[in-house]
Amino acid sequence: MSRLPREILIRPLITEESSILTAEQNKYTFAVHTTATKIEIRQAVETMFDVSVSSVRTMNCIGKDRRVGRSVGRRPDWTKAIVKLAEGETIDMYKGV
Repeated sequence: MSRLPREILIRPLITEESSILTAEQNKYTFAVHTTATKIEIRQAVETMFDVSVSSVRTMNCIGKDRRVGRSVGRRPDWTKAIVKLAEGETIDMYKGV
């Protein structure tokens, strides 16, 4: 792992859909670095949260076009990772909030 775990995992994604995945299937959703591999994501989650990961799924999300007046811009592309933990493992996402 050439990058630090904090560089790979950008932030947790806490939405209605991800909360349902967490409650029903023990899956957690993160925004990750665009060039991070599944192995790097697995190692980062295991070292940061001291859990064992059973699978990692990733998807590339395309940034949307935005305009302000006549100028047109674009939001950056980003990668979403859905991490499934081993049976009995949990992550406290709201710790320290």
